[in-house]
Amino acid sequence: MITIFVKSVGIKQIIDEINKGLKGTIKNEFGEQTLQFDNKIGKGSIRIIGFDWGISLLDYNVLFYEDVKMVFEISGNSPIEFLFISEGNLKYSPNGKFVDLERFQNVILSNKTNAENSFLFPANELIKVNFIQIIKQEYRKKTNNNINSLQDSILSIFRMDNPDVAFQHLGNYNIRIADYIKDLNACSETGMIKSLTIEGQLNLILAMQLLEHRNYENRTVLPDSLSKSDLKQIHKLADYIIDNISSPLSIEVLSRESGLSPKRLQLGFQLLYNKSVNEYVRKLKLELARDLLKDFDLNISEIVYAIGYKSRSYFSKRFFEYYGILPTEYRSQLKNKFKANIID
Repeated sequence: MITIFVKSVGIKQIIDEINKGLKGTIKNEFGEQTLQFDNKIGKGSIRIIGFDWGISLLDYNVLFYEDVKMVFEISGNSPIEFLFISEGNLKYSPNGKFVDLERFQNVILSNKTNAENSFLFPANELIKVNFIQIIKQEYRKKTNNNINSLQDSILSIFRMDNPDVAFQHLGNYNIRIADYIKDLNACSETGMIKSLTIEGQLNLILAMQLLEHRNYENRTVLPDSLSKSDLKQIHKLADYIIDNISSPLSIEVLSRESGLSPKRLQLGFQLLYNKSVNEYVRKLKLELARDLLKDFDLNISEIVYAIGYKSRSYFSKRFFEYYGILPTEYRSQLKNKFKANIID
């Protein structure tokens, strides 16, 4: 494991200290600092941008070849950190014991005074994560900051009522925030237009993350959010699909089985499997068909029936689209290979 220590909240110092461990190159452009690296440690980029009132963006698009732990040793008051992971998963520790931070989960953190935050990036996993950091004492100087409208738990963090108490919100999973993050990272403008665009997107993302927190505390789930219990239901549904692969598996049927609305069902499959419900079911059917084709005692019609398709021609079309070969040709290849092995 590689351990990188960061002892500052200053933009330039953060990127310089990270680079001591990653040994890449730093590019400065339009107020952005971007660290790029491609070596035996891994490859990717880390970008940091500072804005007024103590707000900064630190985003990672990295793939490490071994576990990398980044330890942020902050003297004085820790910033509030709004995290959102678009790809992969992270581990976080404010006290030596790691907890999982998951893809698409709304995460808000603030450690106690003079404490350290550790983030563990697992090896051989693409990680895309955005950190929006707010230095509390700076943000409170902002005109019309309206922090008094926040939930008590977060308001106390902004006001630093209990500096020796850590704050940790591991909230619901939100696809809409992921879309805002995508727009943030896709900005192709330069100069002032780019700065204004990114700052505007940051404000939208912060608003969405604060809104998710408020609704989480009020036990209200946003239309584009999913709770852990929702995800458990979808994991169960995946088992149900496998057990009933020959039966009709429409969205309406799966919605009734899971107790989730069709919209929440689609959101859950997109979040967990990066596929729509129909795409996921089709993938399972075709993968099962591929395995069944290895059983030469079954004819094609029997396989079509076993996976719940009614038309042999439709099955052949879908199989070809997915694997680039017709099922009859695939079976023929398997038989030829089997005969060759017997002769050898």
